[in-house]
Amino acid sequence: MRKTADRIRHAVSFEIIGILLIVPLGSWAFGMEMHAIGVVAIVGATIATLWNYLYNLGFDWLMQRRLGHTRKWPSLRVFHALLFEAGLLTVLLPFIAWYLQISLWTALVMDLGFAGFYLVYAFVYNWAYDVVFPIPEAPAAD
Repeated sequence: MRKTADRIRHAVSFEIIGILLIVPLGSWAFGMEMHAIGVVAIVGATIATLWNYLYNLGFDWLMQRRLGHTRKWPSLRVFHALLFEAGLLTVLLPFIAWYLQISLWTALVMDLGFAGFYLVYAFVYNWAYDVVFPIPEAPAAD
């Protein structure tokens, strides 16, 4: 199992590298200034991090209360992920539209593009992170 310092390094480097990638890509893909996409990316990453903590805390609390455990089976994990993204979209969509002075429809398309990027990025990042920083072996039981 990873230690706290490793988890912090993982989370912080995930966000920093993600922002360094998404800002020029988003600027190019949507034809907007890099600083505008940068603000959206930094605010989005901050909100996503806070939402991740609160959402998972609440989801696990509800599972514990209703089911008596927090074990998630595959279909529940899909539901968990979709609900997480829907909540994040609900918060980010008005901000993106307001800050960039674009329509909600354009903001939705942009946010879905960001979500698609982060889906692929998270897969590649986590795979690479596990190669560069392997999970320590558990001590052998005596």
